[in-house]
Amino acid sequence: MRRLVVATHNEKKGQEMREILVARFPDLELLTLADYPGIEEPDETGTTYAENAVIKAEAAAAATGEACVADDAGLEIDFLNGKPGLQSKRFLGENTPFEEKIAAILEQMAGIPDAERSARFRVAVALARPDQPVHSFAAVCEGRIALEPRGTGGFGYDSIFLLPELGCTMAELTPEQKHAVSHRGKVLKMLGDYIQAHSAIVQSH
Repeated sequence: MRRLVVATHNEKKGQEMREILVARFPDLELLTLADYPGIEEPDETGTTYAENAVIKAEAAAAATGEACVADDAGLEIDFLNGKPGLQSKRFLGENTPFEEKIAAILEQMAGIPDAERSARFRVAVALARPDQPVHSFAAVCEGRIALEPRGTGGFGYDSIFLLPELGCTMAELTPEQKHAVSHRGKVLKMLGDYIQAHSAIVQSH
């Protein structure tokens, strides 16, 4: 495996996944679906993060003929019975800005004490290659919902995802700090371990 396609049109997610993987595999050519004009992402019809990740990875592998990796992730808030969860991207509408999604969540949680603001990011990643079995990996990052947005880094719900042990939100971390503790950083380490163990072409530096 000399080339790997990150199966997303989400520029920020694609950049984050490429940063994590390039740091470990500098000789691996990493592309995204932006490098393949005309290829659309399939509908996420799965009932789990893993199913959606597999759907996206298999579709991209079939369309590009390359090894493809896709993820699906969600924010699960205990006070909201696990929502937005699998619908995190589509919460209040897929095209609704995250600022509005975040404002709606904070409004629903107004006055809720820290002890009841527990939440987690959950993610699954799938690796699909033409004519080979799909492999998937999963990870979780525990935290709390902040009282207000903080930080300008990251994307999505990062500005309200508080990491109590660090005393800051995901959006207040540098990219390197975030990759070390985030759900996506954890799951891509698992993927990297698999690639390293099963592909002599890709060397870890």
